[in-house]
Amino acid sequence: MGDSVPVVDFRQLCEEEECNKVREACEKCGCFRIINHPISITLMADMKSVAKYLHDLPKEIKKRNKSVIRGSGYVYSTVKSPLYEGLGIYDMFSSPQAVHNFCSQLDVPPDHRHIIEAYGQAIHDLASIISQKMAESVGVVGAAFKDWPFIFRMVKYNFTPESVGELGVELHSDTGFITLLQDDEHVGGLEMMDDSGSFVAIPPKSGSFLCIIGDVAHVWSNGRFLNVKHRVLCKETTTRYSFGAFMLASRDGNVEAPKELVDTNHERLYRPFKYEELREFRIITGKRTGEVLEQFRIK
Repeated sequence: MGDSVPVVDFRQLCEEEECNKVREACEKCGCFRIINHPISITLMADMKSVAKYLHDLPKEIKKRNKSVIRGSGYVYSTVKSPLYEGLGIYDMFSSPQAVHNFCSQLDVPPDHRHIIEAYGQAIHDLASIISQKMAESVGVVGAAFKDWPFIFRMVKYNFTPESVGELGVELHSDTGFITLLQDDEHVGGLEMMDDSGSFVAIPPKSGSFLCIIGDVAHVWSNGRFLNVKHRVLCKETTTRYSFGAFMLASRDGNVEAPKELVDTNHERLYRPFKYEELREFRIITGKRTGEVLEQFRIK
């Protein structure tokens, strides 16, 4: 990984070679970096400015950002996780009131609201297209991801001199299909676990998005895609921001491999289940590194 994180050119995704690169990245690395995408550098910079503005609001205002599903709203720093703080909007396009409620609760100025709406729509569209290309890379044509709900999350890491060497986020795999992440272009800290169990730093790259494969994608692909384990480590004294789309599961919540990916050479690995079963089990058990999928495995 590290500098060898696969790089996918969005403009070339219709080409067979680039599509094969996506499949290989999903199967071997569990992540890839997207360049030449349609989201402008200006909009990405504007969204970071808005994220900074929102995180600078008083805590009592940020607490108004209520969760629709557990963990989808304001997550504040705790004794267990003192460096992490997040604001979120759940399902902002299928629920027209979602952005309105978020902005009303936090008294967001109109110009900032326009940026949130524009960026949210753009990253949702990008995540939908990337997911579709991932499906096509393993022979599933016509899979629709446009309607899949996602959490748009803005994260702030409060790194201090005393916290250098501590975890900003503990080791985990993401629960959803993919996470499309705009990482901090100046501040590192993201690390992925490779096959040997070693941690490899993922350096920031300005103007790009990092696509991280989650638990749902692992199950959906019948075990082909790697739900990569990752963490954030404080390595320097500064504030770090990251944000993006956490695409979850299909609208009906069903998680299962499509028939195209199940045959005599690839027997079904996991029984169908509801996405909320996965979320709730992770919350109840505290297990976050994909091992919770074993409860759904067909013996």
